[in-house]
Amino acid sequence: MESPSSLADRYVAVWNETDTERRKSRIAELWGPEGRHYVGDRKVEGREALERRVRESHEKNVRNNRNRFRAAGDARRVHDTVVFHWEMLPASGDSVLARGLEFLVVDDSGKIVADYQFFPA
Repeated sequence: MESPSSLADRYVAVWNETDTERRKSRIAELWGPEGRHYVGDRKVEGREALERRVRESHEKNVRNNRNRFRAAGDARRVHDTVVFHWEMLPASGDSVLARGLEFLVVDDSGKIVADYQFFPA
C-alpha cells in the first residue's frame, strides 16, 4: 500500500488538475466506484458525482480565484484510515488562505471508500 504522504499528495493534485480528462482519470485512480465524499451536510456518492464535486471546487477555488491546494505534510495512517491536513494558497504565494482536515477510509487496494472533509480544520 502506498505511503500516507503519497496518497495525500495525489489527493490534493486532483483538486488542482486543470485538464478535465486527467482529473477524471485521477479520480478513478483514487476512489473506488462507489466512493463517497462528505463535507458539512453534503454527501457525494459515485465517481460521476465526485467528478462534479471536484470540478465545481476547482472552478471556484483554482480557476476563478487563482488558488492552489497542497498537502500540509502531516499525513498518517492507522489500519484502513489516512488523515491529513490540506491548505489552500494563492497560486503565486505561500500565505495559507484556508486549511482543512481530510479523513479517508481506504480499501485493501488503497482506493478511497469514504472521504470525510472537515472545513475549516
